[in-house]
Formats: sequence, structure tokens, C-alpha cells
Amino acid sequence: MPTVLVIGASRGIGLEFTRQYAAAGERVLATHRAPDAAARLQALGALPLPLDVLDPAAIAGLGRRLAGEPVDIAVINAGVFGPRTAGIEPPAADEFDLVMQTNVRAAMQLIPVLADSAAAARGTIAVLSSRMGSMTLMRSANGWLYRASKAALNSVVRSASIELGTRGIVCIALHPGWVRTDMGGAAADLDVADSVSGLRRVIAGADASANGGFFDDKGERLAW
Repeated sequence: MPTVLVIGASRGIGLEFTRQYAAAGERVLATHRAPDAAARLQALGALPLPLDVLDPAAIAGLGRRLAGEPVDIAVINAGVFGPRTAGIEPPAADEFDLVMQTNVRAAMQLIPVLADSAAAARGTIAVLSSRMGSMTLMRSANGWLYRASKAALNSVVRSASIELGTRGIVCIALHPGWVRTDMGGAAADLDVADSVSGLRRVIAGADASANGGFFDDKGERLAW
């Protein structure tokens, strides 16, 4: 039975990944920060694991928990949007730190910790990014702190793919679309179940030729 690890599974896209992988009969390890999320994840058939991605000691503890255990798919979903700015408004220091540490630093700590487990399964590390982080596709400055964090995250994935690809690991960045979640809002045009179904197909089809790529939920390769 394949093992799937979902980082940031308490709600939204991460919760839906957990729901769908568990329903498909996969063994799912699902991390959460809020204690009340554990029962919800367990009810879906997942093994809940407490994790604060802003705590390096907690991430190291996850690595020890996974030591020697192959992970076929790791989905790094934890993220925050930050201030919803319309233009180039300077971010406050605390806003900048929260967005960059959650969206970028956490992935830079998690990926090395997960590498041995992913290598043991010749697995896939899929990181939830956004086309808002694409330099080529950028047409607006709204949410520019979030955009900057996702551009940096894309660089993290690309760098990781160069090193980890030699170990048989596929590293990809994913754009889920504009999804109706707490972050995306009620006006978003994509249902979370449809987005995750598409992303799961992308992950399932990701081979060595996809390593270091950036894909949307339809499987289209996006420009960095």
C-alpha cells in the first residue's frame, strides 16, 4: 500500500488531498497544527501527526518519525496568503516574516527532511505553489508579498529537483487554480474536490521528465 504524506492537512486543499487519497485506499499521514483537526483527519482514515511548520524542532521530529519509512508521495501544502494588497504597498515586518517563513522557509526545511523517505520509494515531492509566483505570467501586482513568496518557493522546488532527481525523486510545483477555500474565497471559480482530483492525476503521472516542472491542475506545464 503506497504511503502519502500531506503537510498542512487541517482544511482546504490539504484536507481534500487527505480525503481523496484515503478514499482511494492509500495509507495517509496527515499533519495538522490545530489539536481539534486530529479527530477530523482520523475520521477520514488518515494517521494525524501534529506539526507546526514554523517550528524547526517539530520538523526535525517529523524526520525522526519517518526514519526508514518510504514515502511514495509527499504533498507540501502548508501556506498563507498574507496581506491582500492591491498594489506595491510595503509589508509590515511581521507580515513579511510570517508569509516568507510559512511559504518558503518551511519548504526549505521540510524537503531535506523528507528526502530519504522519498528516495526509498523513488517517490514524488509535490509542493503547492501558485501561478501568481510565475515571473513570466505575472500581469498584476495584487498580493505582491504572496507573489514574492511563491516565486521564491518555485526556486526552492527547482533547486531541489536538480539535487534530488539524482536520487530518483521527482520534485514538482503545482498550481491548484483559484479554489473555493478559506484562502481563495467564495467567489473562486474552482471546487476544491475538482482541483485536488486534477492535481492527483498530475502527481500520479509525474515521471523523471516532469522533475523540476511547474504544472496546473489540468497537467499543463507553466512557465516560471
